[in-house]
Amino acid sequence: MKREENSSVSEFLLRGLPIRPEQQGVFFALFLGVYLTTVLGNLLILLLIRLDPRLHTPMYFFLSHLALTDVSFSSVTIPKMLINMQTQDQSIPYAGCVTQMYFFLFFTDLDDFLLTSMAYDRYVAICHPLHYSTVMGQGLCTLLVTASWILSCASALCHTLLLTRLSFCADHSIPHFFCDLDALLKLSCSDTSLNELAIFTVGVVVIILPLTCVLTSYGCIGATILKVPSTKGICKALSTCGSHLSVVSLYYGTIIGLYFFPSSSTSRDKSTIASVMYTVVTPLLNPFIYSLRNRDMKGALERLLYKAKVLSQ
Repeated sequence: MKREENSSVSEFLLRGLPIRPEQQGVFFALFLGVYLTTVLGNLLILLLIRLDPRLHTPMYFFLSHLALTDVSFSSVTIPKMLINMQTQDQSIPYAGCVTQMYFFLFFTDLDDFLLTSMAYDRYVAICHPLHYSTVMGQGLCTLLVTASWILSCASALCHTLLLTRLSFCADHSIPHFFCDLDALLKLSCSDTSLNELAIFTVGVVVIILPLTCVLTSYGCIGATILKVPSTKGICKALSTCGSHLSVVSLYYGTIIGLYFFPSSSTSRDKSTIASVMYTVVTPLLNPFIYSLRNRDMKGALERLLYKAKVLSQ
């Protein structure tokens, strides 16, 4: 049966998380706490890197952009979800939905490229330590970050422009807590073959290629570590990339499990919960991973607290 078409859609309905009405208050408090912790934790990383001259290195230059991206990434979806839970109003205007989708794709892609740049930084630091300061100069670091922002913008803009040409059916209900591109395409009554082609093509550039570069970098790092004769040298090499490897494993592991190995038995609820992992949990854990597993960050935090204590006396 052909679905009823409505090309002049004015709003969508976000069905949100699969939780019972009586649990709304508990989950509202939980996600509000998660969001505030994510924002404050990543802003703390930005503050430490900005104020501590010892952290003015390529690795922390990339980390500062990753922290800014995580704050923005969380702010794209969580505040709207919290508002919907509090007001019980599931509607989102068409323009607002398209805007949310654009920034969600933008910051997702930016995360991919920044993690790839950080993997290359660790590769040069461990595999070519004598040339590190020469290779990872300010010019290359700025170029990598600028290219990441431009490519992410182009990718998100491509999907957004292709979406705006579509007509939508009478059913405007999105089975998600944010405007997901795949969910929006399923609501369209137009031919989405061009959109699907763009998803495949752009996906290779923003997911497959960065992941390949990350895996190649860590493959070379692993081979170099195995050549280190002393246990102390191995531990030192691992300490320089352990935090980044933890974030990469968490981020890509969730995305690959959700999009590359879908199960026919996987329900909408399981898909939504899996999306929470990389849209909410990953930005939350990043500050803890880089703070608790990183000696430089802990040292910078101790120095900042000491200075604050001295000034307060």
